[in-house]
Amino acid sequence: MRHHIRFYLGQTLHEVSDLSPTHTVLDWLRDQKGLTGTKEGCNEGDCGACTVMVVRLENGQLTWRSVNACIQFLWMLDGAQLFTVEHLQNPDGSLHPVQQAMVDLHGSQCGFCTPGFVMSMVAYVQNGGGDDPKAINTALAGNLCRCTGYAPIIRAMQQARRIMVQQGNRFDVEKQDIILRLSALQDGSSVDIQNAHGRITLPANSDVLAAVYQESPKATLVAGATDVGLWVTKHLRDLPHVIAVRSAKDLHKLEQRDGGLWIGAAVTYTQALPALATHLPDALETVKRIGSTQVRNAATVCGNIGNASPIGDGPPLFIAASAVLHLRQGDTRRQLPLENYFVEYGKQDRQPAEFIESIFIPDQSAQTIMRAYKVSKRFDQDISAIMAAFAVSINAEGKITEARLVFGGMAGIPCRAKMAEKALVGQKWNTAALEAARTAIQDDFTPLTDMRGSAWYRSTVSANLLTRFFEETAHQGSAQPICLEGWREISHA
Repeated sequence: MRHHIRFYLGQTLHEVSDLSPTHTVLDWLRDQKGLTGTKEGCNEGDCGACTVMVVRLENGQLTWRSVNACIQFLWMLDGAQLFTVEHLQNPDGSLHPVQQAMVDLHGSQCGFCTPGFVMSMVAYVQNGGGDDPKAINTALAGNLCRCTGYAPIIRAMQQARRIMVQQGNRFDVEKQDIILRLSALQDGSSVDIQNAHGRITLPANSDVLAAVYQESPKATLVAGATDVGLWVTKHLRDLPHVIAVRSAKDLHKLEQRDGGLWIGAAVTYTQALPALATHLPDALETVKRIGSTQVRNAATVCGNIGNASPIGDGPPLFIAASAVLHLRQGDTRRQLPLENYFVEYGKQDRQPAEFIESIFIPDQSAQTIMRAYKVSKRFDQDISAIMAAFAVSINAEGKITEARLVFGGMAGIPCRAKMAEKALVGQKWNTAALEAARTAIQDDFTPLTDMRGSAWYRSTVSANLLTRFFEETAHQGSAQPICLEGWREISHA
């Protein structure tokens, strides 16, 4: 058991024990290390001005992740190497290719957002990103420029990538040193820090996590902190005792098992995306629109479920796919259909000291047609007004044998439209069945009016999404492989 965290800032090893559970990476960099290149903008993980690059050793390979320093707690850096914009220049003092390209192609205007863009760009290339403008836009969707200087930034990214592919950069030269450095930090120990600021526990595995959580059932479980971080930065909440989820190595399992896909509680959306894209093709574009690259690099699939938001994008999709939660309390484990986890707003079927250990997504039947739709005011990095996921099974006679129509944003919890489902089952997938479902769905929900949409808007759109689902799938007659070319994401002004 260690009683301090260990990580590298640039080339310097830091061992820290005098820290608060809520001390953010951003505040530590600016206030204690004087590294003010990392900016504070929104302080909620939305603008990207605070973007830094965190390097970890995973399965013997280095991963380079851009994250939002404003909602990352310092203790989350244990075992990692952190780079800020101040660490990019070459040993001879010359600029990193990304920095030089930003200068040459006028990618900086007022300059406040520039360090964050630069760090996202470096991480993108280090992860093998290509020249495609769409891929670059996705990588930089979490970085906002109020001067609207995006075109020069995209050109700078393309130029820098070409130079880095041809000539390399300092991180290529230092790769083996970084691997050795991070390998030395992997001691397999749990960490427990108790001081005047509170208590921080980083369990090495799920057994330790379960034991500590039973001992302290009022502690706060933290996975990616993309939600909990806002409790601190926006609501100024104290967290007397935090227990990390991602430090438990056995919760990082992501594997295809007999009958489905197993996703451990520590698996991030970035890590899960390739498997989800294969297992649920219609998850691809939806998952790519959950937060930003920085958010997906930190946020976990199970954390998106555990916080039980009625507008989380993951739960409707996984409920439509008949996903099952695996819960653990001490040495006791149980399984629960995901849809039953959500009881009512603010209430879940979870006992004291019980936590989500994993989610299991069954293989989908060849007779199942599936689609998912995200409706939001802004295309990139926006909270859904409505999230819908539909799965319909059709037999050889063209009749619907099962329907799972799931919505987020229509009620206090993500839930199924049971009346609309009933109107479909046993019917052929035709316009008559569609109209019956459109009528029935009005009895399924009484949506609220808020800043993202009125009750009328949500009721209208929910029915219209059924129409869109019909238009995209009715010609199939019986289930056919889903073609990603048919995807068209939605946003409304």
